[in-house]
Amino acid sequence: ATQILDTRGMNCPLPILQTKKALSVLGAGETLAVTATDPGSLKDMQAFCKQTGNELVSSIANQGEFEFLIRKS
Repeated sequence: ATQILDTRGMNCPLPILQTKKALSVLGAGETLAVTATDPGSLKDMQAFCKQTGNELVSSIANQGEFEFLIRKS
């Protein structure tokens, strides 16, 4: 990942807002790794990537933590 973002402990909509902010400084093709604990972030990240045209490369749920890898379009 080009950049890592830790949003553990944050609730909706903060993980998405922080993700949007972090992606804004990345160039096309660069990746952002996001870690979250908000269960809603699973659906939120999928919807966010679909709406913004960014690619959700991977989405992993692991013992209450959710890890996402997003490639900026």
